[in-house]
Parts: sequence; structure tokens; C-alpha cells
Amino acid sequence: MSDFTFRLDGEVALVTGAASGIGRAIAVAIAEAGASVGCADLAGANTSETLRLIERGGGTALPITCDVTDEEQVDAAVARVEEELGALSLAVNSAGIANAAPAVDMPLAQWQKVYDIDVTGVFLSARAQGRAMLRHGRGSIVNIASMSGTIVNRGLLQAHYNSAKAAVQHLSKSLAMEWADGGVRVNSISPGYTATPMNVRPEVAEAVKQFAAETPMQRMAEPWEIAGPTVFLLSTAASFCTGVDLLVDGGFTCW
Repeated sequence: MSDFTFRLDGEVALVTGAASGIGRAIAVAIAEAGASVGCADLAGANTSETLRLIERGGGTALPITCDVTDEEQVDAAVARVEEELGALSLAVNSAGIANAAPAVDMPLAQWQKVYDIDVTGVFLSARAQGRAMLRHGRGSIVNIASMSGTIVNRGLLQAHYNSAKAAVQHLSKSLAMEWADGGVRVNSISPGYTATPMNVRPEVAEAVKQFAAETPMQRMAEPWEIAGPTVFLLSTAASFCTGVDLLVDGGFTCW
């Protein structure tokens, strides 16, 4: 039997969107699995809680200021991780935004901002990470998409977000095929409704009840429930997985 593990000991990772929500949970889980983690987010984002959780568990974390829509900042984030933590071998691109508006009324600026962050930001991040990993001849990247890239959410008017997340799914497959012979795996995870700060605001309380009721498991996911599958796809336990979009949605898309 081949030697494989769910552990990430000795690996070096970069996580975007690491200040909160799914990104924070993933950064902490990667550190708990043994990797050193660069925690990247916007200048105004507070990564201190993510760093505290990692360091409390005995892990190594590096705070990085990075706007994923800025090519130079993304390249610099990868360079800093490699300079201070070692050769980059793992990456998770979790930075993203969501909002809603009817397509007929949506300002172009609103459409463009979602695409700039949720698609172009993932591309720029994965490209910089892939360049480093291809130099080393190994690596694993996970891009955070959404079940909204597979289905259209009832009651949510978000054509820009839905199509952006579909783009992330297919971008991940495309990069997986380009980089397979270079030893770099690329996969995506598509979470269902998850109890992130965006979904626990008082003003969406009623909508959240509906989200839970429409999910077969009758609840939303906790962020750590997205982190576990991410660690799996990063690990050598998933060494024959590339180009996969893993739905982690409590059965929502089975309806």
C-alpha cells in the first residue's frame, strides 16, 4: 500500500481571505494538520484572531497584507511566504465577496467588483502559487467556489455571484489539466450555506432559517466543516484527485 497521510507536516501554505469565516477555519485547520501558514487578507482585515488560534495550537503563522485583485501584491505574498516560511507547497484561495441585485437593475460596477475579486482574484492567486509550485515540481491548490456555481439559489438574485463561482469551478479544472504533468494538483470546494459572518447578521435572520430548512441536514455548515474537506484535498490522501469540484453542501444539491 502506498504511503499516504491526512497530515500536512513540514508543508508551507498560503491562504487568502484568512481573516474570518471559511478562510480562517481553513488556515487554522491547515496549521493543526502540521503546515506553516501564510495568512493573507486585505489591509483593513484583522487576521489577529486567526494568528492567535494557530499559535495557541502550537502552529506557525505569518500575517500578510494582500489585495487579491492586485497582481503585484499577490506575487509579493507568494514571495514573502517562500522567503520567511520556505518553499510553497499548499494554497487555498478563499477570498471572495457576495451581494445581490436583480440582473436588469445591476450596475456594471457591482458586477465587475464581484468578478474582480471572486474570479480574477482567484486566477491571480493561483497563477502566482502555481508558478512557485511548478518550480518546485510539486504542490496542491484548493479554490473555494460555491454550490451557487452548480445551482441557482432560490430567492437570491445574484447572477454575477453564481456565474463567478461557476467560473472558479471551471478555472480550477483548467489549471489542473495544465499543471498535472508539473506535479501540481488543483481542485475546488463548493460549500453550501455556511454560518459565516455574512450569514449570521440580524438582517438576514429570516433568510438563514429558510436556508437551513431547504438543506436536507436541516442546518447550515459551520466553517470548520468546510476546512476538513479542504485539508483532505491538500493532503497526500488525495494524491490522485485533481480537477475535482467537491460539493460540501449538506445534501442541498441532491434535491
